[in-house]
Amino acid sequence: MEKLAGGVILGVALWLRHDSQTSELLMLQLEGQQAPGTFYISVYILIAVGAVMMLVGFLGCYGAIQESQCLLGTFFFFLVILFACEVAAAIWGFMNRDTISKELINFYDSAYIKAVDVSGSPSKDAGVNVLKVFHKTLDCCGKENNAVIFTQVAGTLCPGKTTTDFLPSENCHRKLSDLFSEKLHLIGLAALAVAVIMIFEMIFTMVLCCGIRNSPGVY
Repeated sequence: MEKLAGGVILGVALWLRHDSQTSELLMLQLEGQQAPGTFYISVYILIAVGAVMMLVGFLGCYGAIQESQCLLGTFFFFLVILFACEVAAAIWGFMNRDTISKELINFYDSAYIKAVDVSGSPSKDAGVNVLKVFHKTLDCCGKENNAVIFTQVAGTLCPGKTTTDFLPSENCHRKLSDLFSEKLHLIGLAALAVAVIMIFEMIFTMVLCCGIRNSPGVY
């Protein structure tokens, strides 16, 4: 069970890490400034937990087959450590659930300001290129309250679209909030499922240890 749960967690984490939408956005750079990667912290925690769970699962299986209290005790110890990591990750995710999308929104706004700059700033092209990636990846155009100059060049910044083609809910601020809320919700469900499995495994491990200790011939 531990190996299966670890494999599922590892698979979900790797999918989140290499998801096309988040990868394209978080790899963006604006004049040397990398897009905020806070989201990846929770993903890397899941990857680490999933990988360790798979390794620990073999220890638990071998300990049960050999009826070794030492191995089962070690297995239980690792379960407690992993469970603590899961709780810590869940608390961190809850406390930073709004921070991740806000960081990307601020990054988008920085590019937006440069893209609508009418002074001919050298950074204008960099802002335009970043906005185009956001608009293409999220299928959005602009933000809730667009500058007049943006509406005039929306056809360039949003290829094939203008701001009037989108509903208010399809502005990029809303799309970014929805995107990372969905991803964090998935991470939370995965972490909750693993935590429940770990609790049952800790209970079964303790019961098995007690059974082995009380078995005839075991001293």
